Amino acid sequence: MSGFPAAGRRIATVAVIVADYDAAIAWYTDKLGFRLAEDVDLGGGKRWVTVEPGGGQGARLLLAQADGERQAASIGNQTGGRVFLFLETDDFARDHAAMLEKGVEFREAPRHEAYGSVAVFVDLHGNLWDLIERKR
Repeated sequence: MSGFPAAGRRIATVAVIVADYDAAIAWYTDKLGFRLAEDVDLGGGKRWVTVEPGGGQGARLLLAQADGERQAASIGNQTGGRVFLFLETDDFARDHAAMLEKGVEFREAPRHEAYGSVAVFVDLHGNLWDLIERKR
């Protein structure tokens, strides 16, 4: 037993390194239908920018503008070419069609696996995501 309580904790925010705050806000809100949750000026060109799926379900994304060469080198490859994030939906066909209409690039045709329907797509910088509807 670790000593941590079973309840009261969750992953709330995941940082995504981006090239530009405003371009990232526009992409996530327009292409994925996310909501801009926070945009706070921290001074010195830094901002605390979070977006979240409509309805506020799941973790927020912190859009962290790259600061320096090392961070810039990670833009679009935060997980070494593996799928980075999983966007879960209650209606795969609806969301897949809407995302295609908005110009989201899918890297494969939808697949129907034992765990659900899934297709890999890329964000504005090339990070890989799964759009997934889990079997109930």
